[in-house]
Amino acid sequence: MSKYVFGVDIGGTTIKFGLFTEAGELVEKFVIDTDISDEGTKLLPSTAKAILDKLAEKSLTIADVAGVGVGVPGPVDDDGVVLIGVNINWPKPVAVKKVLSDLLGLPVNVTNDANIAALGEMWLGAAKGARNAIMYTLGTGVGGGIIVDGKVINGTNGAGGEIGHTVAIPDGGAQCGCGKTGCLETVTSATGIVRMTKEKLAESQAPSSLREIADVKAKDVFDAAKAGDELALEIVDRVGYYLGLNVANLTAVTDPEQVIFGGGVAYAGDILLDTVRKHFVKYAFASVHNTPFVVATLGNDAGIIGGAYLATN
Repeated sequence: MSKYVFGVDIGGTTIKFGLFTEAGELVEKFVIDTDISDEGTKLLPSTAKAILDKLAEKSLTIADVAGVGVGVPGPVDDDGVVLIGVNINWPKPVAVKKVLSDLLGLPVNVTNDANIAALGEMWLGAAKGARNAIMYTLGTGVGGGIIVDGKVINGTNGAGGEIGHTVAIPDGGAQCGCGKTGCLETVTSATGIVRMTKEKLAESQAPSSLREIADVKAKDVFDAAKAGDELALEIVDRVGYYLGLNVANLTAVTDPEQVIFGGGVAYAGDILLDTVRKHFVKYAFASVHNTPFVVATLGNDAGIIGGAYLATN
């Protein structure tokens, strides 16, 4: 009898779950609120309870489950220990793998939430069939996942794949939430794009439709660029430069089959990808010039799908 797996995507507001067959067929999705009270000590027990309750509801037992794959917002080491979880109120290391495994009596694998989304896209999404991929998650911040030979790179300190905190501007860059300045996140996230746009509008007298928008969003910048707005096109080109240079550097290191772009900024589509590729080709090692760029396709399900993959790999 075929077994089942659970994919779990822990977020600061909700915890998303997916019950899958081992082949990746989704049986059911469900969600619970994230309980971060008491320094997050209730979070893992409530996660385990949700899984056990679902098994009871489906008349399944622990013996029917091959494993659980979990994505967590924060650096995760190879032992499944989350070193710090700011968004989930974990001020000190939490041994997620051991705690959940003990609570469930099941094998548990754990990785960073951006890494798990990359695994999902590699398994059943935009890069389906690939064994080597890089994923950029361009949202409020910039996350990333680097997959080599089907395995996500966590690194010694759980910081593997922290693409958003590679340096884009060595000197004089904007402050990043991580404490450094000039991180890629500061110039390619939705937040960074809005900041750069406001700076450009303030220092330039150039006409722009963006001046008519009281609260400019990153989407407004891309929409204006698509309509031919020159100031918006300058901003998009700047974003494409920083991303293209970064992709060129990382592809020279890992030589992936696909580069995946996810998150809200990626939904700008061709105007973003074409601009990134223009700059990428200028800086890329010749052997990787033709690396395909794709937009993520799994949306909010990427994490649970990646979790299902992680559960048995």
